[in-house]
Amino acid sequence: MAATNQAVDNTMDGIPGTGTAPNGTNSSAYAVPTYDMHTSEPAGQGQNSSRNYSKSSKRFPRISRPVELLRSAYDVVVIGSGYGGGVAASRMSRGRQSVCVLERGKERWPGEYPSNLIEAMPQLHVSGNVSITGQRSVPLDEGDPTGLYHLVVGAGQNAFVGNGLGGTSLLNANVFLEADQKTMDLEYWPKDITAQELKQYYHRARKVLQPEPYPKEYPALPKLEVLEKQAKALGLGDRFYRVPQTTRFVDGPNSTGVEMQSSTLTGMDSTGVNDGSKSSTLVNYLSDAWNWGAEMFCECEVRYMKQHPTKEGYLVFFAWHGSKRGAFKQNIYEDLMWVHAKIFVFLGAGTLGTGEILLRSKQLGLSLSQSIGTGMSGNGDILAFGYNTDENVNGMGKAFPDPGRPIGPTITGVIDCRNQVNPLDGFVIEEGAVPESLVPFLQGMLEFTQGKVYQKDSNLLEKARHMLRRQKSFLLGPYTPHGSVEHTQVYLIMSHDSNQATLTLEKDRPVLRFLGVGRSEHVKYLNDILAQATGSVGGTQINSPFFAFFNEQEITVHPIGGAIMASDGTPETGSTTQIGELLTGQGNEFHEGLVVVDGSVIPTALGVNPFATITALAERSVEKVAEKKGIKIDYTTKNGVLDLFGQPAFPVDEEGDLLKPEMIIREAQATSSPGIEFTEVMSGFIHQGDNIDDFNIAEKMGRGSCEAARFFLSVRSWDIDTLLSRDDHPAMLTGTFTCGALPGSPFMVLRGSFQLFNEDPRTPNTRNLTYDFDMVGTDGSKMHFNGYKVVNSSVAFSPLATWKATSTLYVTLTAPENVTVGRGILHIKPRNFGSELVTFTPVGQSLFSKARTTTQFLTFFTKQVANMFLAPFSFQQWPSENFVGYYANKQPPTRTIKLKASDGVITTMQMWDPLPGTMEAAQPVHILFVPGAAVDHQIFALPTIECNAIEYFQKAGYHMSCVTHRVGKTPVAQKNYTTFDARLDIKAALVEIRKVQKSHDKIYVIAHCAGSLALSMGLLDGTIPGEWIRGITASNVFMNPKFAFINHIKASLPLPLPKIYRLFIGSWFSCISSRDDAFVQQLLDQALRFYPVGSKKEICNSIVCHRSELVFGRLWSHASLNSATHTNLDNFLGGTSMTSLSHLMAMGNLNAVAKDNGESLVTNRNIARLAGIPIFLFSGSENAVFTPESTDISYTMLRDQLGSKDYERVEFQGRGHLDSWMGSTSNKDVYPRVKEHIEKVMLNAVTKKKVTKKKDQGVAAVQQV
Repeated sequence: MAATNQAVDNTMDGIPGTGTAPNGTNSSAYAVPTYDMHTSEPAGQGQNSSRNYSKSSKRFPRISRPVELLRSAYDVVVIGSGYGGGVAASRMSRGRQSVCVLERGKERWPGEYPSNLIEAMPQLHVSGNVSITGQRSVPLDEGDPTGLYHLVVGAGQNAFVGNGLGGTSLLNANVFLEADQKTMDLEYWPKDITAQELKQYYHRARKVLQPEPYPKEYPALPKLEVLEKQAKALGLGDRFYRVPQTTRFVDGPNSTGVEMQSSTLTGMDSTGVNDGSKSSTLVNYLSDAWNWGAEMFCECEVRYMKQHPTKEGYLVFFAWHGSKRGAFKQNIYEDLMWVHAKIFVFLGAGTLGTGEILLRSKQLGLSLSQSIGTGMSGNGDILAFGYNTDENVNGMGKAFPDPGRPIGPTITGVIDCRNQVNPLDGFVIEEGAVPESLVPFLQGMLEFTQGKVYQKDSNLLEKARHMLRRQKSFLLGPYTPHGSVEHTQVYLIMSHDSNQATLTLEKDRPVLRFLGVGRSEHVKYLNDILAQATGSVGGTQINSPFFAFFNEQEITVHPIGGAIMASDGTPETGSTTQIGELLTGQGNEFHEGLVVVDGSVIPTALGVNPFATITALAERSVEKVAEKKGIKIDYTTKNGVLDLFGQPAFPVDEEGDLLKPEMIIREAQATSSPGIEFTEVMSGFIHQGDNIDDFNIAEKMGRGSCEAARFFLSVRSWDIDTLLSRDDHPAMLTGTFTCGALPGSPFMVLRGSFQLFNEDPRTPNTRNLTYDFDMVGTDGSKMHFNGYKVVNSSVAFSPLATWKATSTLYVTLTAPENVTVGRGILHIKPRNFGSELVTFTPVGQSLFSKARTTTQFLTFFTKQVANMFLAPFSFQQWPSENFVGYYANKQPPTRTIKLKASDGVITTMQMWDPLPGTMEAAQPVHILFVPGAAVDHQIFALPTIECNAIEYFQKAGYHMSCVTHRVGKTPVAQKNYTTFDARLDIKAALVEIRKVQKSHDKIYVIAHCAGSLALSMGLLDGTIPGEWIRGITASNVFMNPKFAFINHIKASLPLPLPKIYRLFIGSWFSCISSRDDAFVQQLLDQALRFYPVGSKKEICNSIVCHRSELVFGRLWSHASLNSATHTNLDNFLGGTSMTSLSHLMAMGNLNAVAKDNGESLVTNRNIARLAGIPIFLFSGSENAVFTPESTDISYTMLRDQLGSKDYERVEFQGRGHLDSWMGSTSNKDVYPRVKEHIEKVMLNAVTKKKVTKKKDQGVAAVQQV
């Protein structure tokens, strides 16, 4: 139905409507209809039927947007959405400005308003200072601040206003009366504003709001007839008339194109009418603004404004109450969100709201007039009751009235007494209706209220009738025909007061004070008139219950003033210019772009319902300020019938980062997908700078430097199935990040990424809760936040560790170009965690949907935590046929060669040349890699890390080879060879390299584990000539294997494990297993869950990892492996024969390499064969196969016997065994250190060669002489 939202070029003043007014004799016309959209054809245009949003279907439009879709800057920001805010939003949108509307309340459409007390009570917010005795006041702030009803308890008078998209227009009585000439002539007004000048703006407002009197052809309304009778009794019959009101009495589209329905005469306007007849700003100005591209956001309570520090315009700071953020009482008003208004800020938050914002802005540095918060008025409002009259009034509202007894709109008639000699003596009396939510309590309230004025000269019969009616209502209920409640007339008077009310901020709370309003002589005079009117119909006049209960305080529903127009344009007489621009307090200077458009600007009580005047003044102000900026407002183009479920006809151009989130949200809303939301506060310290990599150290430094940081973020998943089923488990983040040490704080976080227990690609068997987002500072600076919580097996069986893991966030801040700004740690404090639990909310269309969503989320969350808490019992990871996480651009070997050792055994060797275009090393040398047992060349050419060892040395310009010896990952390994035998394969590889390079240049050897043992044995027994070797890197062991603790225990058992295995299972042990393996292997797989691996952080669920630990010991520190490597271990590990394993265990017990017969090869004679070979030995500090002492023993023996110059040793902190080569960050520590040794060896060789050559040349010269 996109076509229905297109504008129609139509300059006619009239707005067509269709539908027939109900016939007063046909009572069936007054049953409340289902709120179906109208299907007529306005202005002769064929239109499709708009979609239904009836209460039965629970489908309602939403023209506001989720705050997740807020932009950081707009041309115009409108605060509030009542009459003034609605005008500003509509007109600025039609001026093709980008418009943001911030509304404190929620969006509700007909069908969503409370109908009874149970529904209404949660919507009541009460604030202010309560002073029952008049001596001591007590601060009060109870209820939902975004609730529909807001009762402000003041001193001298109370105020009742509305919150919601549409402001108080959602709850007013719809009476459209212009201010009278004499009131407009008062000296309080600027001279440029006159009744005559305002007529054009009243006319413009009338075209949009379409007021009309209660139709005479409609059913007679008893309360209206009683008011007319009372007017005549007072001698004011000529002052009585039916008021123009913005209630619809015909079906059809309104001026904006929103389908409306005729009133069902429920009398429920003051709590929100559900029949679709009320012309609030929601269905006219705001719907028009929506269609022209305005973006509206609810539950956004603006707190203050300030000038932008680096750009034109203003920053508007607001508290977002969505996602139950109010549960964090300390943060909701401290960690404020903001939006940048580039051209205009229009304040339309209502008199009390705008006043509070301006007072706080002034306190926080915005220069304003001293008049802010003064010159306020309650518009002379008086609420009273004519109780238990002789007339049937039928003024009790009812959501579903008896068709034969319509109540009518809340107000339908007026006794207009404004034309007085002194305009301040003018007043109006209007009848009213009590909404259903208050009706059950009305009789009790009225019966026990003091200050009654009884009918004079009533006889005994009349008294008996009064008593009978009271008892009838008491026993049969307030709606009983001819009971005292149904015979009660409701009065609302508007008059003139002293305009001396004030609004101040005390301890950051607004305090409203009216000076003697309820005790003035004028009020007593008006109460006397009401008493006469009530007496004329035989009733008892009773003041408002508030008047009696709160020390004779009236209640106003029309607070005005507080930011009044200066009569002479200076701050001495007011706060704004005559078009609402805020004065700075310095002469006639004003803030360009700060404009007040609500009742705050009205300088005096109007003596009549003020919304028509508020709207007219707003139209005038917006027009004038737009002209000053050269903004042309399109007043003529009219909308077609709007499809409020569709998209606006003139949307603002989407920003790039909005497209994907908006698509996600639209799809979820279109399919009514259930979701979840919660809010989180984390705080800690972030050290500024890029000089510290360790998060804990950075946090400590940040604490010492007072670099406190905090975020206040709401997490929203729009589709629970997406959250739980996708691998990244995504949700959206919205809120603020605050760090006083960073310029631009607080930062806005919009559309950030949250991932719930996503797999950590850096570490196996680790889950992260990831927070990743861009943020914008108040100075326009941009920054990136990356944080992650780490949940792994280290939390096993420890509630405290589990809490710490799930409440600790490791944070890195980066500026554009990926420049690190700071690091640190944030934590969840226990008190904030309690609030976080309160905020958890399932989102769904039904109770069942919400329950299902809650169950799904909690099940997933519990499962993820339990997998780590009960790590040994978690589901095992079996080998997979998929190559998950492989890098696609890895270089294959240049060639593969078959090697034949001296004993005839065939093995393989891969060879690599330097990368094409890479300059060869300055001192070229061929490198031979020798892997350990049960592995092959892949540990050096690992396809699951970004940069493996082969690639690293290729880039350095080296030629390389890797021999897979007979105890490596090869079928030959099953033939019961030993590591001692493998020395023959290393020699064969050296021979082949010398052959390939066609020279006798020495070769540098990098050997790991069993490969290093085999190399040392070959050199020690003379099998491998030492003169072939340029240098050696011995990885984790060389000639003195010394087992780590667990391996030592296994090797020391009286009955060796290899013998047991060979006896019961076989001679070959594979590190690979499957679900279909033999029963004994499956039994072993389950038993290995509990194999002692040291720290709990080393617990994992990999079958391959478990089985390799059994035969070799733990081969790595899990923190050094990435997830892809750990997942693919079955592709990198093979197995071992019991013969090979027995030989390794024997050498471990001996602490020396040995022949197959157990004879040690570590003798002084054999060590002498190593002379002149530079050897670099290293171990991982966490090695659980061979202790780091293994390389230390060899290092010491070599130095002691052969001298120190050729030997180096390093212990890499945090490294285990194989992760020295297979670690995802080995290219940062291990590879560079090995390369350093190679370059040093080659440099020494060149130097030695030059010295030798020079020496030879000297000898030759001597010989020649």
